[in-house]
Amino acid sequence: MLIRPGYGAEIKAAGRGMRMIFTCGDDKMAKLYYRYGAMGSSKTANALMVEYNYGERGKRALLVKPRLDSRDGDHMIRSRIGLEREGVLLEELTQMSDVRLREYDCIILDEAQFATKEQVEFLVHIVDDLDIPVICYGLRTDFRHEFFEGSKWLMAWADKVEELKTVCWCGKAANCTARIGEDGRMVRIGDQVVMGGDDRYVALCRKHYNQGDLGPGLKEPVAADTGGLDLF
Repeated sequence: MLIRPGYGAEIKAAGRGMRMIFTCGDDKMAKLYYRYGAMGSSKTANALMVEYNYGERGKRALLVKPRLDSRDGDHMIRSRIGLEREGVLLEELTQMSDVRLREYDCIILDEAQFATKEQVEFLVHIVDDLDIPVICYGLRTDFRHEFFEGSKWLMAWADKVEELKTVCWCGKAANCTARIGEDGRMVRIGDQVVMGGDDRYVALCRKHYNQGDLGPGLKEPVAADTGGLDLF
C-alpha cells in the first residue's frame, strides 16, 4: 500500500480482523503535552532523558522549571536518581522573544504544576503560534487531592495528557501523593506548596490514601483533622 508523504497509518485490532487508521499531515503539527504522575513516577528523569534524546539527534531542546522549585538551585534540574542538567526558569522563558524561542526544537517544562494560568497560556502560544512542541511534566493534584493552578489549566488545554505510572506500597497503581508530617503520619491540612522529596511525600493508591495508611513499618493510620476538607 502506498502512503502519501505527510500521512501515516496505524494497524489496530478490530473484532476478528484488523483495521487501518490513517493520520493526516496535521498530526505532525506541534502539540502541548502534559505528562503527569504521583511522586516517584520519574517525571524529572523522563524530562532529562527527552532533552538528551533531542541533543543526540542534533536538535535543541530547552529545559525549564518554575522559580518556585528552588531545591537544587535556581537553574539546576535534578532527578532522584542523580541525573541533572542546567535549564532556565519559566519566568525567564516567558520574557523571551519569538525570535529567541524559534532557536529551539522543543521546550521541556518540569514541575509544571507550579505554573500560573498566564504562564500556561504562554506555552499555548509557543505551540500554536510558533509551532514548537512543549512537553510538561508535573503532579496532577496536591496532597489534598486538589488541582494545582498549573495542572488544572494543563489538563484543560493540553493536546495530549499522559499518566506516568508508579505503584503504592501494596502493589496497586498509585495516583495520590501523600504528605508526611513531622510525627511520621499523613498530613491532610496545610499550605499547598511545601517543597520536599521522599522524606516529605509518598505515592499511594486511592484506597490507602483515604485510609491514611503509609504502609508497613510506618505510622499506623489515625483520624486526621482535615478541617472539614476532603483532601488529596
